[in-house]
Parts: sequence; structure tokens; C-alpha cells
Amino acid sequence: MKFPQKNAYDFQDLCQIVADLRSPQGCAWDRAQTKEDLIQYVMEEAYEVIDAIRKQDMAGLQEELGDLCIQIVFLAQIAAEQGAFTMDDVCDGVVKKMLFRHPHVFGSDEETLTKEQVPDTWEAQKQKEKQYKSITEQMESVPASMPALLRAYKVQAKAAKVGFDWPDAAAMLDKIKEETQELEAEVYCQDEEDNGNNGKISEELGDLMLVLSNFSRFFALNPEIVLTNAIEKFINRFRAVECKSQLQGLSLADLTLAEMDVLWEETKHS
Repeated sequence: MKFPQKNAYDFQDLCQIVADLRSPQGCAWDRAQTKEDLIQYVMEEAYEVIDAIRKQDMAGLQEELGDLCIQIVFLAQIAAEQGAFTMDDVCDGVVKKMLFRHPHVFGSDEETLTKEQVPDTWEAQKQKEKQYKSITEQMESVPASMPALLRAYKVQAKAAKVGFDWPDAAAMLDKIKEETQELEAEVYCQDEEDNGNNGKISEELGDLMLVLSNFSRFFALNPEIVLTNAIEKFINRFRAVECKSQLQGLSLADLTLAEMDVLWEETKHS
């Protein structure tokens, strides 16, 4: 199979090459892929896009956006083969959505909104579009496949919209302490009984994580980003601890936990 040679390809070329790969004369592996098979690739490519953004790697971002775009076109091609919809339908739908959800820009009564006002307008238009009958329905619309911390953030934000929220940060801190105490009680209870049943610990730990996610929301902090930053900080400090041990001619495996703690504290305060 020959594909046209050009100095520069565009979106239509991408759609065409995916269609060719899926054709009887194309690639056996590509033909065998299903929507379900592509889930892992969509997730992987999306995370790689995020990683390139965080690293300020523009060349990497260009490449990763292309890889993510392939997955989108691939899914649309499978849908077209099944008679469900085409890539044109996808583009048509999202353009219409953007027009509808930006009445302050494209509506008959154009008005200037601040960046703080725009999300409320977006949600109001989304409510008209989806016609949710209850707040619970809105909560259920948050995908269960979304990372749990982010899903918790979004679900609790919908509850807060109708006033189901903490009055202030102090009240939330009290709730965090309460959930921590309940978790401690289950941990100590298991230690005494030594029954190896982690069910209650899992439940209490989940309650605590839910409250912590809500605490992030209270300060308009995305809990996924908060945790990612903490992970990066941990890795950087661990790297410094490892370097310190190597300068002493030792590997971390040669050190006791107490000795590693000393290096950790030195790194933390340096």
C-alpha cells in the first residue's frame, strides 16, 4: 500500500492513514484493536502529555499530543466502521458544545465575564444541556474511571454548590482529626486482635482520604497536583539522601533506618 509523500501532513492525512491501517490491506495488529484495547493507550498517552507539560518540554509535548491524537482518531475510526459516528461527527459535536457553553462570547447577548465568572456560566449551560434532575445525578456523571482523588474533588464540589460544605478550614481540620482518630482506633484494635482483617482500616482510610481531598478543594487546590508535587519532593529528597550516602562510600542498604533518618533530616533542612 502506498501513501502520498508530502512535505507536511495535516489532520485529514492522519485520519486517512488510520483508516488505511484498519483496512483489509492494512496492519493485522491495528485491525484487531477494539475500543476496549485502546483504553490503556489513551491513558498512557494522556499521562505522557501531562508529563511533557510539567517538564516544559515543548518538543516532547508536540510529539505526545500527536500520540494522543492518534488514539482519538483510532477510536473514531472504529466507531465509523461500526456505523456509530465519524470523526466529522466528533468535531461537529464539540464545536456545537463550545458555542452553546460560551453564550457570553457567541450568544446574541454578548457580555464580558471575568475568568472567575466563566466556570459558573459553563456549569449553568451544561446543566441546561444535560438536564440533570438532581445533584446526585450530577455526582454520578463524574466518571468512575477518573483518578479517585480528582473524582472525590469534583463530587464534593457539586455538593458544595448547594451549600453542603464546611463553614471554614478550622471545621475541616477538626473533621480530619476525627477521621485520623477513627483510623488509629482501627489500627490499634487490629494490633490487639491480630486478625489480619484490613476491611475496617480500608474504610477509615478511605474516609480520611475523602476529607483530605475535600480540604484541598476548600483551598481550590487540585489534590492530584498536590500529591504529585509531594511525590516529586520525596523523590528529590531521596535522591539527595542517596547521594550523601554514596559520598560516604556507602549504599543505602548499608545504613540502618536511624542513619537514613539522619541523612533525611539533613537534606530536609539544607
